[in-house]
Amino acid sequence: MTDREPPRRRVPGPARPARPSGRRPQSPGARPPRPVRRPAASRPAGPRPLRLGSPRPRLRMIGLALTLVTVAFVVRLLQVQAVDASTYAAKAEENRYVGQVLAAERGEITDRGGVALATSVDAYDITADPTLFSREQLKIGDGPEQAAALLAPILGQDQAGLVKQLRPEDDKLRYALLARRQTPLVWQQIKDLKSALAKKAQTDPGTVNVLAGVLAVPSSKRVYPNGDLAAGILGWVNAEGKGGGGIEQQLDEQLAGKDGKIRYAQSGGRHVPTAGSTETPAVPGSDIELTIDRDIQWAAQNAISEQVRESRADRGYVIVQDTRTGEILAMANSPGFDPNDLTRANPAALANSALLDAYEPGSTAKVISMAAVLEEQAATPETHVVVPNRLHRGDRLFKDDIDHKTWYLTLNGVLAKSSNIGTILATGQLGRTQPEANRVLYSYLRKFGLGSYTGLGFPGETKGILAPPGQWSTSQQYTIPFGQGVSVNALQAASVYSTVANGGVRVEPTLVRGTKGPDGRFTPAPEPRKQRVVSEKTARTLARMLESVVDDEEGTGTKARIPGYRVAGKTGTANRVDPATGMYRGYTSSFAGFAPADKPRVTVYCAIQNATKGDYFGGQICGPIYKKVMEFALKTLQVPPTGAAPANLPVSYRP
Repeated sequence: MTDREPPRRRVPGPARPARPSGRRPQSPGARPPRPVRRPAASRPAGPRPLRLGSPRPRLRMIGLALTLVTVAFVVRLLQVQAVDASTYAAKAEENRYVGQVLAAERGEITDRGGVALATSVDAYDITADPTLFSREQLKIGDGPEQAAALLAPILGQDQAGLVKQLRPEDDKLRYALLARRQTPLVWQQIKDLKSALAKKAQTDPGTVNVLAGVLAVPSSKRVYPNGDLAAGILGWVNAEGKGGGGIEQQLDEQLAGKDGKIRYAQSGGRHVPTAGSTETPAVPGSDIELTIDRDIQWAAQNAISEQVRESRADRGYVIVQDTRTGEILAMANSPGFDPNDLTRANPAALANSALLDAYEPGSTAKVISMAAVLEEQAATPETHVVVPNRLHRGDRLFKDDIDHKTWYLTLNGVLAKSSNIGTILATGQLGRTQPEANRVLYSYLRKFGLGSYTGLGFPGETKGILAPPGQWSTSQQYTIPFGQGVSVNALQAASVYSTVANGGVRVEPTLVRGTKGPDGRFTPAPEPRKQRVVSEKTARTLARMLESVVDDEEGTGTKARIPGYRVAGKTGTANRVDPATGMYRGYTSSFAGFAPADKPRVTVYCAIQNATKGDYFGGQICGPIYKKVMEFALKTLQVPPTGAAPANLPVSYRP
């Protein structure tokens, strides 16, 4: 045992993993053995389970689609907000914003004391937006018919006409004017209907507010507080708000002012206050102050209307004028009309007949003949004139208004008794021949204003008819001196007497004293033109002669006497040309004069056309009107009597 090595001691080391059974240890570098296949597990019998596909392709498709949609919206947004921004903005503005006219307030017309004769009150223009009555907007097809049925009785208009306005041929029309200048009560009725329909529509789905598109624009309505007073002077305003006659037409531009404009956003027929608006304010019209005195106008109008009714005449007029200034204090016509309600007016009465009627004045024109005779020193008031019962001149036999024996009159008596024959004889002294006398007389007729416009510029005014002396017929050479064969209007006739009263200086008649602008500043009317026609001496002499017409018992104007005042006047009774036939039929009765005769202040002229009942002589039916109106005017103007004694010129003489 000694020669054997002793047994080695094992030192314990880390435990090695257990080798799998049946495997041999592999040497380094040897290929690993193939894995041993496990026996296949047995599958249960039955259908195989579904296997879901991958979601990624679907997500990619959805993402692509959303991207395309987003790109389309972005492109469209860029087109709307960048490329075509102005075009679409304009369309939006057109559909959203509406424009309306702001009517200017019409200026007042007042009398000389500031009393309103024509003024304006609040009113509304009833309008509509036709697009709000369409089928698309109301969801019904008969919206215009339903709205028209509700509006027609309130507006007093034809239902079919309203339907045409609410359903116009142009389906893009945004504005329709249904009625002008309606009272606040009318608009309130429409608003009440709108509110009732709107409330019912909230609870009843079957109710449609067919009046949602009806709107109102503040406006004004012309009214005449004194009814028919001075209607011929004032005129009227038509449905379009334009002056239709008289001062309303003549001074329409000054009265009307300048309309403004407003543009605002609306939705469903309602104003959207937060959306902003643009406005050009309206400029009010100017106020017009007339020379008319309302009280004197009232007195004149009452007096002439009463006599026209009593005489059953065609018409009549009265002019009252301030002799010193030419201002017209009254211009009355009968029959007249009420400018507040033209539907009841007689079309023939709408004109201012005192300025538009041309008629032969008759004997009131003799004062011009006498003025010419005195101014040319062909005779004096005391000159003797032998007046036969008949006078043969040319191809005619002339007579006075009454048959008489031979009269032995002074020139003053010829005027006082209104002798046609005496006037022919007196004017025959104006020239060495009749043609020369005609030319002289014609020059005075023209200087007194005959054959020319008065200067008022009134719409439709006539300048009368005065042919040149070379065209006077054989009869006209002898009829024109006593007022036949020549035509005037009433203001021309009145102006003749105002010229005599004013010391022989003709002052162009005026009807407007001045204007007051929107700033409240008063601008006086231009000074009227003045022209000396005859000398002051001739005018004073004529005034004394005209006193004899009224004051002398042989005069024809005794019914015009006014106690306490010296009155100068002249009667007239002329053959009248019937406008319908052009033939003489009936008479023009007239009276003209001024007072006080020795210190004139007021001229009054009256004429009545074709009196068919009772008397027709001027002194009988116009003399009392003159007296009534003159008395009232003198008291109104506080003109005292002069207290001087009348002239008492001789009327006749003993041969």
